[in-house]
Amino acid sequence: MKVDIAIVGGGLAGLALAAALRGSRFSVALVEGRNPQPPAGLDTRIYAVSPSSAVFLTDIGIWRHLAAERMQPVQHMEVFGDTSGKIGFSAYDSGVTELAWIAESSLLHQELWETVKRQANVQLLCPAKPEALTVGDGGATLTLADGRTLVTDLVVAADGADSWTRQALGVDVSFKHYEQLGVVANFACSEPHRGTAFQWFRPDGVLAWLPLPDNRISMVWSTPKAHGEVLAQLSPEELCARVAAAGQNRLGKLELITPAQGFPLRLMRAPKIVGPHFALLGDAAHAIHPLSGHGINLGFQDAKVLAETLMSLRPFERCGDVLSLRPYERARKEEIVALQTMTDGLQRLFAPQIAPLAWLRNTGLNLTDRLPVLRDALVRYALG
Repeated sequence: MKVDIAIVGGGLAGLALAAALRGSRFSVALVEGRNPQPPAGLDTRIYAVSPSSAVFLTDIGIWRHLAAERMQPVQHMEVFGDTSGKIGFSAYDSGVTELAWIAESSLLHQELWETVKRQANVQLLCPAKPEALTVGDGGATLTLADGRTLVTDLVVAADGADSWTRQALGVDVSFKHYEQLGVVANFACSEPHRGTAFQWFRPDGVLAWLPLPDNRISMVWSTPKAHGEVLAQLSPEELCARVAAAGQNRLGKLELITPAQGFPLRLMRAPKIVGPHFALLGDAAHAIHPLSGHGINLGFQDAKVLAETLMSLRPFERCGDVLSLRPYERARKEEIVALQTMTDGLQRLFAPQIAPLAWLRNTGLNLTDRLPVLRDALVRYALG
């Protein structure tokens, strides 16, 4: 089979790229191991979708099909330091309708999948598993485990932080393991959250509560591995009490909806995200600490910029030519490096329990909160 572009990985970023290439001159094959399976109840994987990502999803025809009753707009955000520091953000004060939208991963995934499945220029190869990849001057050849072969001008690695495709391409990346777990769970609250997201920088990690519809919240507790393992083993009653107390009982009594799960946290940097006949996308290109909530938005913006780069090529320009792909790499480098540096720096700043650092970080939060121009600049960047 011969196609212009082969996308390996049918996660959110890979599907978004395929959808964004609708109406282009390129033929696309998307290789994925399994169909998305929505959970029986509330998804434990929750994302904060920035307004700029919502605009992108609108442009590719996804946003208006998402079930509004399963998404929650964020109107306010309160961030607390580990002593007296505090900073607040308001959509109203910043002149926007919402700071972000909180949505279940499965909601986004299913709609992207159905949209791409109906797309005339895309062939969905699922279930399919890549087995071998060779790249030469004329293009790339991807061999699947079932014997099928794809000959393509451009291979896009969109298969996650442990990307098989990236490794097959010989792109070495560096990992920094935080020795932390991101513990996630969903709760019902006895007090209304009023569309407010909360975040606490604590001695035992960073605790975030993201508002969900029907007065529920999604918790992400980025915490040292040993503490994360303890949290995951607590009884529902003990976990609810522990999480409520850690959040200063801001939303009253909590009731567990989905069991706690933990995943390891790490930073991943790639020396390059393009090369002859390949591009890296989403988590295959970068990984950051979740404290900023921007991981999925980086992936969506990767898809947006790569699609724009490819669709701007002139008819005689090849999509797999490294010179054709350089604008994508240049356009994405600044935001990726900035967020990696910021999240890693915040993680290191709040991790040590040293008095001078505690004073510095909490004073910084309070000072930023008292400077509307600086606070609004942070909001505007978060909004994209």
